[in-house]
Amino acid sequence: MARGGQALARVAVAVRATAAPLWWSGILGAAVGTLPPGLVGRRVGLLAGAALFLVAAAAAFLARRGRYAGLAAGAVRAARADILQDRAVTVRNRRRARRWWLLPAFPVAVASSFAVPAAVGLLVAGLGAGLWLKALWIGRREVADDRLLWVGVDRLARGGPAGRHVTVYRTTGIAAGDAAPGGARRR
Repeated sequence: MARGGQALARVAVAVRATAAPLWWSGILGAAVGTLPPGLVGRRVGLLAGAALFLVAAAAAFLARRGRYAGLAAGAVRAARADILQDRAVTVRNRRRARRWWLLPAFPVAVASSFAVPAAVGLLVAGLGAGLWLKALWIGRREVADDRLLWVGVDRLARGGPAGRHVTVYRTTGIAAGDAAPGGARRR
């Protein structure tokens, strides 16, 4: 890029991008998974699934929060030459990069229901819910600090928004970009 600028993607959008496919795959897998009685029975499967949902949501929400907070605290102002990536482009790129584990989520959830009905589907839905909650947490931080958090697209492509390749976040004003704090569409 000319004059040292780089393409930047919103951190909250990158976190939120895989939440919806996981949520819907898990919910649909759990719904279909309640049809066969399974080896352990529907009631046990649903109770196990509810426990797995809570554990997965908590794990996805709490994972790497310290890293996110540290990167947010050390964030630097975005350069004038930096280009802010659209929300839709970030979502499409993140989902495309993760398609090899997003696509099998539904079939695995349904197939496992023959052993433990709905349990794996609710586990997958819990991962989606935890990522969505993490995006909301990032959004609350953005509003409290009155600045949006951005990560370099090249660094994001090598891992997650808080991966080991990410060394610094960039910041802009709260009105920059086309996504609201937390990664949702701006209304």
